[in-house]
Amino acid sequence: MGSFKDVVGHKDIIQYLHNAISEDRVSHAYILNGERGSGKKLLARLFAMTLLCEEHGPEPCNHCHSCKQAESGNHPDIITVAHDKPNTISVDDIRVQVNNTIDVKPYQGPYKIYIIPEADKMTVQAQNALLKTIEEPPKYAVILLLTENAELLLPTINSRCVMLKLRYIKDKLIKKYLMENLEIPDYKAEVCTAFAQGNMGKAIMLANSDHFNEIREEAIQLLKYIHEMELSEIVDAVSHISVYKLEITDYLDIIMIWYRDVLMYKATKDLDKVVFKDQIKYIKEQAQKSSYEGIELILESLEKAKTRLKANVNFDLVMELLFLTIKEN
Repeated sequence: MGSFKDVVGHKDIIQYLHNAISEDRVSHAYILNGERGSGKKLLARLFAMTLLCEEHGPEPCNHCHSCKQAESGNHPDIITVAHDKPNTISVDDIRVQVNNTIDVKPYQGPYKIYIIPEADKMTVQAQNALLKTIEEPPKYAVILLLTENAELLLPTINSRCVMLKLRYIKDKLIKKYLMENLEIPDYKAEVCTAFAQGNMGKAIMLANSDHFNEIREEAIQLLKYIHEMELSEIVDAVSHISVYKLEITDYLDIIMIWYRDVLMYKATKDLDKVVFKDQIKYIKEQAQKSSYEGIELILESLEKAKTRLKANVNFDLVMELLFLTIKEN
């Protein structure tokens, strides 16, 4: 599992947790809010390990019995709340896994720690059930709510938890990590870093993806020639993209970076700020032909497409509308 020293970025949150532990001011409930891949689970696990470590230091020792149990995922005092339905944490999930067990004292450590991933997927009933526990928790209980959108939690829950917001990580730190720890070549590290947009988990995923280069090349070929394509050809392209449905957000992010490059070059003529340096000929051509308003409209349409796809709106319809907007601008 390592230690907080191995975490890239989030130094303010780590310092806050260190202070809480050393000054014995550990709260009964925390919200770790950040997008997927930002490091919420890692920070929660390290915090839980440190609280239960038998050495009682500011970092987990990784050697004691407690740390080894936590490392293997078998610590009896660290409970990760699971849910069967992919997009919902039900009231029964909270009652059975949290409310019905929290009054049982820790088996071996000073704390009993509950980690609730995707806590923003709790139903209102589930949140109300948890609220009763958060309002009057046992002294040994620590509840860690991991969310991508804390605003979906009830105000009464937000007000009773310490909010820890995970910020974007600087590009230079992400690139350095990819090159030094994963031994990713300089150019690929730069590309993955740009597409990750401050998200370390996403950068690592892209660097390790067998399909990333393939998806990137597919997107580039489409973007280079979309203005000359017929509607039928766009429809065929959308059908081909559907094979990447599990990674469609990455596909849209690639398109978004392309048009940010076009916008950046149009506004500044600065090649150093362009991500697709190997495609600069086409970036220049599109920057010359496109208006600022048209590029902004495309970027807005990309954001809307991502939102609609998350809401399970018809894939083909969303993508066809998006590419028609791109073609017309």
